[in-house]
Amino acid sequence: MIVESTSDPVMTRALVWQTEADTQAFARQMAGRPALRHAFIELHGELGAGKTTLVRHLLHALGVRGRIKSPTYAVVEPHTAGDLNIWHFDFYRFNDPREWEDAGLRDLFASPGLKLAEWPEKATHYVPRADLAIKMEAMLDESRKVSLIARTPVGVELLG
Repeated sequence: MIVESTSDPVMTRALVWQTEADTQAFARQMAGRPALRHAFIELHGELGAGKTTLVRHLLHALGVRGRIKSPTYAVVEPHTAGDLNIWHFDFYRFNDPREWEDAGLRDLFASPGLKLAEWPEKATHYVPRADLAIKMEAMLDESRKVSLIARTPVGVELLG
């Protein structure tokens, strides 16, 4: 469904991932989209919803090798895939606004490349408008209910 707002196009899509293989297939599909190179994607969901798992599959699909860990304590983990710079943020423990400047996060968000942010609501006043928000909910049967919300033209391209 596409809904035109006064400023940006919005596209929403609802999915159910029955298994981790579904998450991996989604990640592979996203990795093939050219718009991903300059996107900011927010990942929402409770602990255990699968945010980091999605990031791992996406980074592997983009060609990142080696172990991909959650940046819960470091706030940000940088990665590269060829000439693509990727930053994986986790704002779960973010609570000091000085950290935004001290860690150079403003500069990272202003630079070209892919930005993926877990727990972005904890840094709401600092992060720019996301191109795509992915909301994940773990269900009792181990499946994931997923809502995709494109908030910009780049986000709409990602859902294309």
